[in-house]
Amino acid sequence: MDPFVMTVLRALAFNLYFLLLTIVMGILAFPIRLFAPGRALAYAKAWTGLTLRGLQHICRIDIKVSGMEHLPAGPCLLACQHQSEFDTLVWMNLVPRPTYVMKRELERIPLVGPMLRLSGMIPVDRDGKAKALRALLAATDAAVADGRQVIIFPEGTRMPPGAPVSLQPGIAALATHTGLPVIPVATDAGLFWKPGGLFKRPGTIHIVVGAPLPAGLRRAQLLPAIAQAWRQLCTDHGLPVPAQASPADPA
Repeated sequence: MDPFVMTVLRALAFNLYFLLLTIVMGILAFPIRLFAPGRALAYAKAWTGLTLRGLQHICRIDIKVSGMEHLPAGPCLLACQHQSEFDTLVWMNLVPRPTYVMKRELERIPLVGPMLRLSGMIPVDRDGKAKALRALLAATDAAVADGRQVIIFPEGTRMPPGAPVSLQPGIAALATHTGLPVIPVATDAGLFWKPGGLFKRPGTIHIVVGAPLPAGLRRAQLLPAIAQAWRQLCTDHGLPVPAQASPADPA
């Protein structure tokens, strides 16, 4: 069979698998929501683990992670490039107690939404400005007290591989408020799991964890430092290097 046709069929098969898995596990989550909320994170890890296993076996997409030795034992801020839905899944099974900073709209997804908050994810109202920032900081304080690793996508949305870096200031507010180490993370996930989620190409997704950035950086220093760390990680590991931002962009 033509390789392109096979890739399309595999992608369709995975999308069906993902949909059915999410429905079944969403329904089976009701007892956890009612009687064992403390098991929500473990249940979410099982769902993402099965999802990524299906991605590997159905779409022939492997995952290679390097630099995990840079992660501290406890809480930290993972400043991750965001290229596809894959990024919102993979860290659930890479660190012990993950917490994603996510857009609030995801809470409205049937079956899945209620489990996101229950498992400790942090929803953010991107239009809420000062009030939203206060809520984010308070939720992050709770996550840190619970020993969580906080995953945040400073770009604020999915960007194609190699796109110019433009960062939102939320990561700087979190770093200043919590004093946690900021760990840059680069990826090439968008080459294999395209934004929008329908098409997936076989290959190996790389995730590269960098060394913690210097402590105490102010916003005007931290955002460019993250962007530069991403570029260096991509250059060192043969990933698509983000283009330089325009002079008007602080990152």
